[in-house]
Amino acid sequence: MTIEQVVLWIIIGGIAGLLADALVKGIRVGLVGAILIGILGAFIGGWLFGMLNISIGTGFISDVITAFVGAVLLLLLMRVLRRL
Repeated sequence: MTIEQVVLWIIIGGIAGLLADALVKGIRVGLVGAILIGILGAFIGGWLFGMLNISIGTGFISDVITAFVGAVLLLLLMRVLRRL
């Protein structure tokens, strides 16, 4: 793993996390939280798309979309768990 890959993970995670944080109301995670949510969302989205056999292509935009979908699901799960 190179430093460029780590920086790219942070950028994609930040974009996806901030977009998901803006979409899902009721949870505010801040910048660092958004980056972490986005990175975790990328793993969740990648796993989910793989299980459902969904391919949205390759490249930066598809990575952000995949991370965004996973981040939204993660924030929705967090919102449900906070209400319990």
